[in-house]
Amino acid sequence: MSAAGENLADTIDESRWAGLSDTKGMGGPDDTDAESAGPGSIPAKGRSAAGKNKEGKTRLKRLLSYRWIMKNMFFFLFLAALAVVYIYNGHYADKIVRDINRTNRELKELQYEYKTLKSEVMFRSKESELAKAVGPFGLKELMAPPVVLTDSSK
Repeated sequence: MSAAGENLADTIDESRWAGLSDTKGMGGPDDTDAESAGPGSIPAKGRSAAGKNKEGKTRLKRLLSYRWIMKNMFFFLFLAALAVVYIYNGHYADKIVRDINRTNRELKELQYEYKTLKSEVMFRSKESELAKAVGPFGLKELMAPPVVLTDSSK
């Protein structure tokens, strides 16, 4: 690339960072300016502190111009949609946690009911309890073993 081409590339690169160079810590070309160097230091590139402040305001105005905002409108809409999705995800997670807790409570209640019914059935199926239950119908427990009937015609 020729020297003129390199100068053009440098100019384009500097114009890209022109609006961001006064913000500290943003990685612009003027990130190590006189304000961050300490008291008593000479401002960088021959600018005074008052001139630099005024220049920063104009750069800020240029940065927040209508054209710049319109150029980045889709990015702003993307960020807004991302924020809505983030909020929705938080609410959805809370709802899922509430549903899980409710289901766990119902499961514990059903387990308690199952254990209660199982113990009741075990108690009622004991031989002594069965005899008490069928006593009013006139049925009594056999004292002799049952007789096995066989088919004599065979």
